[in-house]
Amino acid sequence: MTDQLASPGRLRELFSPASIALVGASDTSGWALNVYNSLRTGGFAGRFTPVHPRHPTAFGLATRSSLRALEEPADLAFVLAPTQAVEEVVYDAAAAGTRNLIILAAGFGEQGEEGRELERRLVDTAAAHGITLLGPNGLGFINATAHVAPYALTLSPPLIAGPVGVVLQSGALASAVLGFARGHSIGLSLLISMGNEGMVTTADVIDYLIDDEATRVIALFLEEIRQPARFAAQARRALAAGKPIVALKVGRSPAGQRVALAHTGAVAGDDAVVDAALRQLGVIRVRSLEELLVTAGLLGFAPPLTGRRMGVVTASGGACDVIADRAHEEGIEIPEFAPETVAALKAVLPPFTSPRNPLDVTGYGLAHLAGAARPITASLGAVSRDPNVDFVLNLGVVVPPVPPPDAAALEARLDEQVAIIAVSPVPVVPATTMCADLTEYSRGLLLPRRLHLLAGLDLGLTAIGHALRWQEKRQILPAKSGEYPAQPGEDRPRWLQEQPSGVWPETAGRRLLELTGVPMVPAVLAESEVEAVAAATRLGYPVALKACAAGLAHKSDVGAVALGLSSPADVRRAYARIRRMAAEGVLVSPMRRGGHELLAGVTVDATFGPVLAVGLGGIWVEALRDVAMRVLPIDSSDAHEMLGELRAAPLLRGGRGEATVDLDRLAEVLLRLSQAVALVGPSLQALEVNPLWCRGDQVEGLDVLVVTALEDG
Repeated sequence: MTDQLASPGRLRELFSPASIALVGASDTSGWALNVYNSLRTGGFAGRFTPVHPRHPTAFGLATRSSLRALEEPADLAFVLAPTQAVEEVVYDAAAAGTRNLIILAAGFGEQGEEGRELERRLVDTAAAHGITLLGPNGLGFINATAHVAPYALTLSPPLIAGPVGVVLQSGALASAVLGFARGHSIGLSLLISMGNEGMVTTADVIDYLIDDEATRVIALFLEEIRQPARFAAQARRALAAGKPIVALKVGRSPAGQRVALAHTGAVAGDDAVVDAALRQLGVIRVRSLEELLVTAGLLGFAPPLTGRRMGVVTASGGACDVIADRAHEEGIEIPEFAPETVAALKAVLPPFTSPRNPLDVTGYGLAHLAGAARPITASLGAVSRDPNVDFVLNLGVVVPPVPPPDAAALEARLDEQVAIIAVSPVPVVPATTMCADLTEYSRGLLLPRRLHLLAGLDLGLTAIGHALRWQEKRQILPAKSGEYPAQPGEDRPRWLQEQPSGVWPETAGRRLLELTGVPMVPAVLAESEVEAVAAATRLGYPVALKACAAGLAHKSDVGAVALGLSSPADVRRAYARIRRMAAEGVLVSPMRRGGHELLAGVTVDATFGPVLAVGLGGIWVEALRDVAMRVLPIDSSDAHEMLGELRAAPLLRGGRGEATVDLDRLAEVLLRLSQAVALVGPSLQALEVNPLWCRGDQVEGLDVLVVTALEDG
C-alpha cells in the first residue's frame, strides 16, 4: 500500500499542490512564519489557508479550526502539531479529503523503540486512509520549477529554478545547500529534506527525479543506503536515462568498519564497500557539499563531455599552471594545438604571447580593439575549432560584483562569449578562477544568458574529472539484472550441503574451488611422516607443509605452516611439529618462486552482500592496502577494471623486468571465484585465496580459507 502512496505519480501530486493548508499556523510560531514566508519567497500562487483550533487569524488571514472546516480539501497540509497530536491531524486530513501531509514534529523513529512504534502507527494510519506522508521529523521541500516551497527554515531569495534535484537525509544542511546553490547560480528543480522516511523514502524520491523532466542530475546527501538492491537498479536506470547521480555518502570513519576472520574483511570495511559499489554503479561519489553542488551544476548545465582532451583559454599564466597540475591529477589531457589553430591565434594575439595549450592570452587579451573582436573572444573561437580538443575550459567570462562604468560594453562582451559558445563544435565550460559567491548583479548578467560558471579551478577541475569518468562509465557499463546469481539448490554436491559451519578445513576449500575451476597449487594430504616425505619427493623440493583442520583460520599466526623445506629431514622435523595442530593431516605442496602474490577474496557486507576484493597478497595486503573491490555479481570487464585500478598494476604488466602476467587468465580466475561464492550460497561469510600466485600465464591459489555460518531455517 505504501509503495503506491510513494509512487512517482503520487509524488508529483505531493510536490505540485495547487492549494496548501498550514496546520498550527500562528503569528507567534517561528516554524509557521518560516513556512509562510518560504511559500511567498518561492512564488506560490495557489490557495493558502492557515489552520489553528484557537487563533482566529494568522499572517493577516482568517484561520480555519481544522482541515475539515476548509471549503475545499487542501492538496497538501504542512503539519506543525506536537508529536502527540499528529495522529489526530491525520484523521482530520482523511475526513477532509487531503491526500498529502508534511510532518515536521520529531520524537518518532529517531527516539528509540517507543518512537519507532509511534511512527509505525502514524504511517499505518496514513496509509489506511490513502494519505501520502513526508517525514516525520522533516523540514519539507522546495519545488523551484513549480514555485512551491513548503519549507520550515528561512528561505532567502532568489529561488533559482534549474536542472539539479537535491535529496537530503539531513534537514539542517538544507539551508547551507540552498545558500551555496544561490551563491553560484546552481538552479534546482527540487530540494527535499527527507526526515525519518516513515513512508516516502529517499529511493522513492530518486525514482521520481529519474522520471522528472525538469531534473537533469540528481544530488544526494546520504547517511545510509537503506534499500541497496533498489538503489542499484535506480543507478542503472539513471545511467541509461543520461541522468548522473552525484552522492555525498558520509560514514568514512574506521569505527564503521567490520572485523572479520579473513584479511579481506579487515580491508573491506563498510565504507570501502560503499565506495566500490557506487563506482561500480556509475554513481559519482564526492567528499564535500561544495563538491556535490559544483559537480551537479556542471553536469546539469554543460553538454556531455565525451573526451579527455581539454583546450584552455585564460588571461592568467598562473591559472595555466594551476590548471595543468589539476588536469594531470584528474587524468585530463592538455594536447598541443593543431597548426591551423596556432596560425589563427598568432593572427589575433601579440607577438609576446605563446599560442600553446593551456593558452594565456595575457591582459592584452581582455582589451577591446576598435573594429575587431576582443582577443580572448577570438582566441576562444579558434581553440573551440581545434581538432585536437574534445572540450574547452574558458576563463574568459568575467563578471564584476557591481555595475562597471562601461556596463553596456560588458554586456556586449558577454554576448560575444555566448555567441561563440553557441556555435562551438565542442562543449565550452566557462569557469571562474576562485570559488566566490556571485552577487545579485552578476547573477542578473549570467542567468538570462544561460551562462553557468564553474566555481573555481580546484572544484571545477574535480567536477570535470567526475563528469568524464561518469560519461566513460555510461559507455561501458553492461546491463545487469542487479541480482546475485540464483542461490544453489538441492543439486549441489551432498558433501557441500553437509559441510559444517565455521572455518572449513583447507581440503574442503580446495574441493570447492575445483568445482568452479579455480586453479590451486598441487597438494597431498599426508597422515604420517612417511607419507609426507613421499609426497614431497613426488612433488619436488622445496615444499611447504600446512596443518589441515577445521577452525584453523590463519595458519601462519599459530606456527602451523613450514615453508621452503628442501630435504626429507626438513620435512620430517616440520611434520612432527605441525601434526599436533592438524586434525585431518598435513598438506604437502611445492613452493612457488618468483612471480607475484595477490589476494582474491570475498566477504559479505551487511548492506550490499557478497563483495570481491583483489590486491597485493601475502603479508602486504593489510600493510599496503592496495585493493580493488566490486559487489558481486561481476563480469569480465569488472574483473579487468579491478586489476587495472591496483597501484601494483604496472608490476603485473611486466614492470622491472618481470614476466607479464596473463591478465585475461587472472580475470577469468576472479570470475570463477565469484561462481564459487554462488555455489556456497547465503551461509558464506568469507572465501579467500591468499596468496594467489601469478607468473606469466601461470595462476594458482596457494592457500584457501572458507568460513560459513549456519543458514537460516
